[in-house]
Amino acid sequence: MAEDGALGDQRRAAEVVQALGRHLNGLQEPGREARLRALRAIRAEVQERPLSAPVLQEVFAKQLLRPLVRCLVGDPAERCRELAVQLTYHGLSHGARPAEALPCLLPALAQRLCPPQGQSHEPCEELRLALIQVLGLLLELCEAALAPYLPEVIHILQATLLDPYPEVKRESCRCAAASARAMPEHFHMHSEFLIKPLMQTVSHQHFRVRVAVIQATGTVIQFGNGKSVDDVLSHLAQRLFDEIPQVRQAVTSVVGEWLLHLRDRYSYFHKLIPLLLSTFTDEMPENKQLAESYWKRIGLQWEKENEEDLKDKLDFYSAPSHYPEGVVRPELGCRELVTRNLSKILPGLCHDVTDWVEGTRIKASQLLFILLLHAEDHITQHMELLLRTLYRVCLDEENNVVRNCVKAAELIGTFVNPKVSLKLLVSALEKTPMPSYLMILAAVVRGCPRQVLKPHLSYLASTLSRPEICQRSEEIFYMEQLLCCVQSITEVCQEDCKEISLQLMKVLVTIMAIPRTEHLHEKVEESMCTLAQVQHLSGFLDLYKQHIYQLMEWVSVSHDRWNCYSPELLQLDVIATHSGPIIGEALEDFILILKTCLQPTKDPPMRLKLFTILSQLLQKANETINSQGQFLSYLEIVIKEILAPNLQWRAGRTAAAIRTTAVSCLWALIYSEMLSPKEIFKLEDALMPQVIATLDEDSKMTRLMACRIVSVILNICGKQFDLDKLNNIYPELLKRLDDAAHDVRLAAAQALTNWFKCIRNDDEKSILKSNIEFLYRELLIHLDDPDQNIQRAVLEVLKEGSVLYPELLVKEIEAVEHKHRTPAYCNQLLQHIQSTGK
Repeated sequence: MAEDGALGDQRRAAEVVQALGRHLNGLQEPGREARLRALRAIRAEVQERPLSAPVLQEVFAKQLLRPLVRCLVGDPAERCRELAVQLTYHGLSHGARPAEALPCLLPALAQRLCPPQGQSHEPCEELRLALIQVLGLLLELCEAALAPYLPEVIHILQATLLDPYPEVKRESCRCAAASARAMPEHFHMHSEFLIKPLMQTVSHQHFRVRVAVIQATGTVIQFGNGKSVDDVLSHLAQRLFDEIPQVRQAVTSVVGEWLLHLRDRYSYFHKLIPLLLSTFTDEMPENKQLAESYWKRIGLQWEKENEEDLKDKLDFYSAPSHYPEGVVRPELGCRELVTRNLSKILPGLCHDVTDWVEGTRIKASQLLFILLLHAEDHITQHMELLLRTLYRVCLDEENNVVRNCVKAAELIGTFVNPKVSLKLLVSALEKTPMPSYLMILAAVVRGCPRQVLKPHLSYLASTLSRPEICQRSEEIFYMEQLLCCVQSITEVCQEDCKEISLQLMKVLVTIMAIPRTEHLHEKVEESMCTLAQVQHLSGFLDLYKQHIYQLMEWVSVSHDRWNCYSPELLQLDVIATHSGPIIGEALEDFILILKTCLQPTKDPPMRLKLFTILSQLLQKANETINSQGQFLSYLEIVIKEILAPNLQWRAGRTAAAIRTTAVSCLWALIYSEMLSPKEIFKLEDALMPQVIATLDEDSKMTRLMACRIVSVILNICGKQFDLDKLNNIYPELLKRLDDAAHDVRLAAAQALTNWFKCIRNDDEKSILKSNIEFLYRELLIHLDDPDQNIQRAVLEVLKEGSVLYPELLVKEIEAVEHKHRTPAYCNQLLQHIQSTGK
């Protein structure tokens, strides 16, 4: 039967050969149409009629192959070459022994796809694609039979990988992978020649080409020379930034396969692991899951290959008691792989995390977190390099980079003994306090387990509260990070913070004292409330109550040497104004500081600041410095040793400003209603001359407050004044009726009203008659003030004064009545005198 079938195939082949004879001669015709007719006729005989594989092989090998090759190589007509390629492809794919065509066909393919210099290659891109598809078919069908022709195949692929037609590039990539699989024992000697054209194409604008190149590169190196990994790593790393997910997925698959199957993979672990782990943070869940799946398989495979080395760890190693929340612990093999290669990975990664390209920095910072998560307590041996890098990176302008590095620093807190980490951090902080150092310190504390951190709390808090740390800079960013340190300590240590509460309060007070950190005040107050809460106190005022004496002692250590730049001055401001009623419990210390620092010989700007604080407190005295009802016991000190010396006139604008603040304090003290009439009389006796002198100050505010002070004193204890004192007061008040400021004139009028009320009996009235007459005359002039409010105020003064000498006042009115622009007020005054006289 077999012999009959073979004889039948031979007869059928002979018939087809005979039928093709005339058509084959037509391929030699000079006319294009004649050659086309011949090729179509050949196609009809060979392709359109069913022929068995042996028959087709016999016809193709003996009759068709060489004419078709001559046609596809030399025919000037594109359509003819196209039909020749199609017939060749058909013959190879349906023939029984395609390898027999290699000696003839492969040189022809090389001639059309990568001709020698001086010869033209195939100009039609569709035909170039068809030719490379023929090569792909040969690689698929012939496999190892192609080994003698491998140099020609590589030469062709070197050219076609750089072809301008994207489809040719993609088909060439498939051919490169196919040649690697078909002849692995020969291919490794030639694989390096494909790396350069592949890498030249890996950044092609078409993403499908990029995917094909990456996949081909994976296979070429897998079955070729593993040393080429070094040549492609940087290109593959760049493709991890590709916008197309499929490209990043291709890189992940290639790297994963290399880590599993590459012959020299142990030599390249430190170079390949970062590429695979970088995909853990890919924005596409599919890519992330693919990377995690590969990584788990790689770790398990490495465990199995190194089972003897890991025996103790597999049997006895337990998970850390404190582990980041929401994170699955990697397999032991994965952790060991990272640990053993970290020393090789970390230097390069630390360089990349400070790269000038933002995308590189973000990717590197994400990878740093993943590596540290795997390294666990082995981070310790790399602490100096890590901290040096994190200090620098935390100043990055890109928030994502900073956020990732802070997370990495939290892992340092989780896995590294605080005895080591805090020593290094504090040492750096002491040498050059920087905000980035504090940021890392806060992150390390956040990551640290509470029980592990507890023995180091006192050391940590005392370091932060040292002046050279907490008062090192007024930079806002520095203060923000200092606050973060306090927040981290409070958050982690909870009730354990009781033993360091005072130190933390000192830090918080210092932050609040910095002039440019007003926006932080709310956060600082929240931190104080949290610190109070963990100690089971009701609020930050209880915190002040707990530490007020220590805080006052802390700021007053060098108060006799303060100036306007002393940080303690600002700290005192916070303690005094922010502690509310608690400052009243430390009044003795507070008054002692004021007494020392408000002497006229002390720094003027500092005295201005202290008077401002005192004035602010006196405005709500019963809620602040008099909360314990003890302020009056220090009244004499305040009057004689604080206010009186600073109300003395001295030349200069600064001295004038100090007098203004001193008058403000005096007005706030009187206005607070703390003082009884007896105490106000004592105050008047000590300060009245200085207050009267301030009526002539350049500052409108000073003159206004001085008028008000005189008015109140006259109202409360003026009837106890002797005549000389009254005689000295009214001329100064009268001058203020000519003041440029409307408010001052009104206040002076009110003070004159109270002055008239101070004349107690007829004896005093008769002695002061000439003064009263002078006052009548001057006040009548001011009835013509342009401001109606002043006119009415002066009218009220005259009404009050008319009780003393009404007839004298009437006489004065009649003498000037015809001169007045406002006779109505004169008439009102006369009517008032008449009505009171009755």
